[in-house]
Amino acid sequence: MKLIYPDIDKLLDIGIALSSETDSDKLFEKVLDAAMEVTNCDSGVLYILDDEEQLWIKVIISKSKNVRLLGADINSANFPPVPRSMQNVCSRAAITKMPINIPDISEDFYRDFPGGKAYAELTEYKAKSLLSVPMKNNNGDVVGVVQLLNALDDKGGFTHFTQESEKIVFSLSSQATTFLTMRNYALEVEKLLNSFTQVIVTAIDARSPYNASHTRNMARYAEGFMKYLNDTEEEPFSIERKNLFMMSVWLHDIGKLVIPREVMDKQDRLGAGMDAILQKFHRFELQAEIDFLRNKIDKDGYRQRLAEIDSLRRLVKDVNYASVLSDSKYELLLEYGKKTVSGSDGDEPLLSPEELTCLLVRKGTLTDDERQVMKGHVVMTRLLLEEMSFSKNFSKVVLWAGSHHELLDGKGYPDGLAGASIPLETRMLTIIDIFDALTARDRPYKSPMSDERAFEALTEMAGQGKIDARLLKLFYDSEAWKDKE
Repeated sequence: MKLIYPDIDKLLDIGIALSSETDSDKLFEKVLDAAMEVTNCDSGVLYILDDEEQLWIKVIISKSKNVRLLGADINSANFPPVPRSMQNVCSRAAITKMPINIPDISEDFYRDFPGGKAYAELTEYKAKSLLSVPMKNNNGDVVGVVQLLNALDDKGGFTHFTQESEKIVFSLSSQATTFLTMRNYALEVEKLLNSFTQVIVTAIDARSPYNASHTRNMARYAEGFMKYLNDTEEEPFSIERKNLFMMSVWLHDIGKLVIPREVMDKQDRLGAGMDAILQKFHRFELQAEIDFLRNKIDKDGYRQRLAEIDSLRRLVKDVNYASVLSDSKYELLLEYGKKTVSGSDGDEPLLSPEELTCLLVRKGTLTDDERQVMKGHVVMTRLLLEEMSFSKNFSKVVLWAGSHHELLDGKGYPDGLAGASIPLETRMLTIIDIFDALTARDRPYKSPMSDERAFEALTEMAGQGKIDARLLKLFYDSEAWKDKE
């Protein structure tokens, strides 16, 4: 048999190729290719052990049959798993953790390994020699098996696998297993981080009954949007880039953790102050009655004061829940704000400066000061994420999540970024964030827009140079926005 002894450069090349591969299927393929190359054999199979200690085929390569199956091809072939049993060569190699080298497969072989006959018939492949090598990690645990079939001599004839072959394949498989184990550890840590992130965000959203579905909706939009971009090849997202973007979506509002609930959940202009102002009006009415009984005011004056207080009460109730404050009511409130009424401690204003500030909010429920507090969640998102020990690979999460309220015209916040200084991922995040805010059905301070009206509003923003018009069109075309709670 011709055994190719790889030189140091060749081994280094194989090591670099294995260590740089992030796709499991491609990694398995490279391992099997390398093992077949250095042993000069015709065919090979790579198995991976599952939690139930069954071996699943991940790669099949056969030169003589011109076959190369991995990934989706293997899944569609529906190869059954090899059970844990000493009756199968690959399984015995996994159980004993020792290589099995069969120089000449005869009928006696199938008597010792009856499981092999079924697989030979299934694949319609006649094996003459076999080498089955367990893939062990640095803890000595078997994670899979590399099985090579039909070693070839210098003339292309069948021969046996040598002991040198065992050593080289064992070395290659151990090297690959180390990289695979490290990658699996990294994936487990990443999975744990993603799970933890989603749990934390769900808890944050649960603080507010009016924001509970926001982040989950955005995650669905983002998944569908990226799938569309990949399908159309408009802006392909690799697995790594997709994971980074999804984490940015999940964490974009983590700063709301420190926003006072009385601000974040403010349903109306007065908020908790509504009860206090109604009690004050009732006290004014009682004081008017006392003044009348003490002859400080006559009957007409008493009726006039009660009517004024009642009129103000109805105005306050109306304005408090209105989505938009009209000019006429704005002016009327200003007039009431100048008036005083007799109280137990002297004259008091009908409306205090604080109450008037709340009631004069033109649109929405938040005063300017409260709006600044709410805007602060973006800064807090960045500060909180900067405190996390993100690796270099995840550093973009802080940038993307911490700038989702920036606008292309430079009039966003918190940094007033503009144009090319705003990454594409942030632009996507901004669009889906605004869309969900406009269409949300669980916001008590406003009625939800229809999807069509929301896109009209977004198109207006794009026309004003605030958001990316190209990405907005792609988002609309993706129909990912239809997937909401």
